[in-house]
Amino acid sequence: MKQHLVLGLIATSLLSACANMPTPSSQITGSYTSGLKYEEYSCQQLTSEINSLARRENQLVIAQEQRVKSSQMQAFWLGYGTGDGIEASELANVRGEKEAVRTAIETKNCATS
Repeated sequence: MKQHLVLGLIATSLLSACANMPTPSSQITGSYTSGLKYEEYSCQQLTSEINSLARRENQLVIAQEQRVKSSQMQAFWLGYGTGDGIEASELANVRGEKEAVRTAIETKNCATS
């Protein structure tokens, strides 16, 4: 009986280690963003904007992956992770903005290099 209790506690702790883990950056999709604010942008402005968003996206991906790693370590020692933070939310917003800019670039038939 004691052996079953110990096995049950081990199984429970292993399962709970997955609780509140942050989302890997590859699984964070862009949130909806209206493209209306980009209608008046020139092709040059759109290119500049998408480059700026790409740089910010890279920064956020690195930050989110660091959060995943530190959360895995915390989960190993404490049994629970840190969950998603502001990085995940901002990454979703930036990816949504990038999609809106891409749509505006396609609509305006801008030449991209």
